[in-house]
Amino acid sequence: MNEDRIQTFTEEIGELKLRGARADRERWLLILGGLGLIAGVGLAVFGGFQASGTTVLGDQIAFLATGTLIGLALVIAGAALFIRYSIARFMRFWLVRLVHEHRSETDRVIKALGDIEAKFNK
Repeated sequence: MNEDRIQTFTEEIGELKLRGARADRERWLLILGGLGLIAGVGLAVFGGFQASGTTVLGDQIAFLATGTLIGLALVIAGAALFIRYSIARFMRFWLVRLVHEHRSETDRVIKALGDIEAKFNK
């Protein structure tokens, strides 16, 4: 019974002609977010060390602006990308699991109702 429903579901999805999510693009954006996060932290630390290594105020401001602020922007953007695509992967897994559990429960209820009906029709 479950195989018939899976086949029917697959055929219905095929008829809708939906574009699926591109797993390659999502994976690369997840990796890009992680790399941006790491690069931003490295750039912020590098800018901080460069700014503390000089006594000229103009150089300190320039190092802080180029290193630390750009690094902070990369950290924020990288964290946003990483969190967004991590949550998307988890929610997709959770949704598939939820659908599977609900279908299994429905199959059990239908079987139990069939058993009860067969008992009363005797």
